[in-house]
Amino acid sequence: MTSYLVLHGLGGSTDGHWQEWLTRELRKRGKRVWFPQFPQWDHPDKETWLNCLDETINEIPDDGPLVVITHSLGCILWIHYASQRNARKVDQLIMVCPPSNQLEQEEIQKFFPLPADKILLRTIAQKSLLILSTNDPFLPQGELQQYFDYHIPCLILPGQGHINIQSGYGAWPWMLHLCLEDVMWIPDSQM
Repeated sequence: MTSYLVLHGLGGSTDGHWQEWLTRELRKRGKRVWFPQFPQWDHPDKETWLNCLDETINEIPDDGPLVVITHSLGCILWIHYASQRNARKVDQLIMVCPPSNQLEQEEIQKFFPLPADKILLRTIAQKSLLILSTNDPFLPQGELQQYFDYHIPCLILPGQGHINIQSGYGAWPWMLHLCLEDVMWIPDSQM
């Protein structure tokens, strides 16, 4: 049976956020879902969050595929996790709206710099997809390139903000479909 791991970012992903909605919808369908709530959402500590992520990964059975869905600072957390020697390989990775390494917000800067290895996202997941927005206040359009360097398929949505509650993303049926149907993947040969 497929397991799902949902990783929130700064400030959490509750109060109607699409990650909370996705978790609920997957569970309604009988899916195994882990949605760890990292401590101190508004003042995160990278090592504390990484330790919590390691503990959560160890709880997830390895008897089937694992799909990881990250948002915002959760994407950055996943990149740090993926750089660990004993990181668990996953079947699918969907990263939504990682923040820029140029932001001056102290809580975000604590998670930078990122590991130098730009191949790690390709090696940790059999299939990956990066979803960005052209007007994300946390990743200005001129700074998208920093994530292109990871050489994973990228979908850029025009004018969708940070793809959170403030930009109208509560229920997100397309994301649910993507998680359940394994669609919209770009083969490596087309990169």
